[in-house]
Amino acid sequence: MNNRSTSRFRRAAAAIAGLAAASVALSGCLYAMIPEQSSRPATTIVPDTDGVAEDLLPFYSQELEWTDCGPGFDCTEVTAPLDWENPGAGDISLSVIRHRAQGTPVGSLLTNPGGPGSSGVELVQRSLDFAVGPDLIENYDVIGFDPRGVGGSTAVTCYDAPEMDDYLYGIPSAARGTAEWEAELLDAHKSFAEACEANSDGILPHITTVNSARDMDLIRAVLGDKQLNYLGYSYGTFLGATYAKLYPEKAGRLVLDGAIDPAVPGLEVGATQALGFESALRAYMQNCLDSGNCPFNGTVDEAMADLGALLASVDRTPLENGDGRMMGADSLLTGIIAALYAQESWDILTQALDEALQGDPTTAFLLADYYNKRGDDGIYTDNSTEAFRAYNCMDYPVEDDPAAEAAIEAKIAEGAPTIAPYWTGPDSCEVWPYPPTGTRGEIAAEGAGPILVIGTTNDPATPYEWSESLADQLEEGVLITRVGEGHTGYNKGNVCVDDAVEAFLLDDVVPEDGLRCE
Repeated sequence: MNNRSTSRFRRAAAAIAGLAAASVALSGCLYAMIPEQSSRPATTIVPDTDGVAEDLLPFYSQELEWTDCGPGFDCTEVTAPLDWENPGAGDISLSVIRHRAQGTPVGSLLTNPGGPGSSGVELVQRSLDFAVGPDLIENYDVIGFDPRGVGGSTAVTCYDAPEMDDYLYGIPSAARGTAEWEAELLDAHKSFAEACEANSDGILPHITTVNSARDMDLIRAVLGDKQLNYLGYSYGTFLGATYAKLYPEKAGRLVLDGAIDPAVPGLEVGATQALGFESALRAYMQNCLDSGNCPFNGTVDEAMADLGALLASVDRTPLENGDGRMMGADSLLTGIIAALYAQESWDILTQALDEALQGDPTTAFLLADYYNKRGDDGIYTDNSTEAFRAYNCMDYPVEDDPAAEAAIEAKIAEGAPTIAPYWTGPDSCEVWPYPPTGTRGEIAAEGAGPILVIGTTNDPATPYEWSESLADQLEEGVLITRVGEGHTGYNKGNVCVDDAVEAFLLDDVVPEDGLRCE
């Protein structure tokens, strides 16, 4: 049996979607369209085709057709090879959005919100001032894109809404931890994978981070940029580091915020994340107890034990929601995780837990639904679950080492006792239709120049040690430390971090390695 924690990790930790849920939608700060900037004359974009292989020239030399898609925004589609190793085997479409600089542009800034599976188009169009600060909005054409398999691009498609509800929120009939329970979960994963294969028109084996990084170089070129300037969050740090490895000579100013360590095996990834969320949960609990308005009492240890008892109670006796859905412990934990991405969401987590203690899962479902991108009407607003699974099952080698699995489970049980019972299970990628092509290993990106890596000391989703590790691996990695809670560090109210990032992106000023921002 492989460890399911890697699956939960990748869905929870690598995605800024959860961060957006906690920091943006739930706090009511969703981006309101900025006033439309004064128009500037349209310019003819000449694609950068220097050194491009002949069989790729039709892609790199394409001329883009932009259409208005909101005040200050325009959108286009870029045609990319389905298979970069065989460009004649077909093509796919990449959805791209641009917010044009309000002043004189210094170039394009490509962004990625994480996932894998989160929509970069949606992030830029709906949450521009959450994605980047005002100085970058003023001086850069900010570019969002949906990676292959995601959203408005040629997309992975698996389930309709009712089937997705059953898959994400269904409660197994067998007792947790039994062989029957494992078989039931694995069968659900197999049915999901078969639906993805049947409905995705042959793209699944080509949904990889390496291919997506190659797509980014194509986007750079057709935008007319000689080098890529890039701001990637969470999983977007792995995508950005992969780009720097593949195209060091094309790497411009790269900022990787909330880093994933590319050398950590999948099993260890899951364990590290479990400990990260347990640590964030303890920080939340201390804050809750100090507030005087907490549904728990006593010390942090006592309150965590009571939370564990709540999870166990919901596992035994699921809570019925007003819409008839039942909330089990797995969905309750999903809601808790969603709120831990940002300290601003701790109050709503308190409300959710207070209600759950009284048998009402309404707010806990609100959190879990936003995390899963399920709308109030029961329709899923994007395909992030499908794309997430597709990327990770191709990127991460399936591990089959019973001794290592046992050691990882023991590590999680000791270091994350509150959430450990709901963290493990059969690996969903074990039944994916295609074998993984990705590998795990250090990325040095020799020749790429300085790359900024930002780590937050108590980031639950991408633990700080991963940012330290990636900065060490990169030939010219520069580590910026944000001391605090929550996922990622830039544009979160820390002036020290923001000033360093913007001086680098705007003026090519490289901060001192090891800069620590309290």
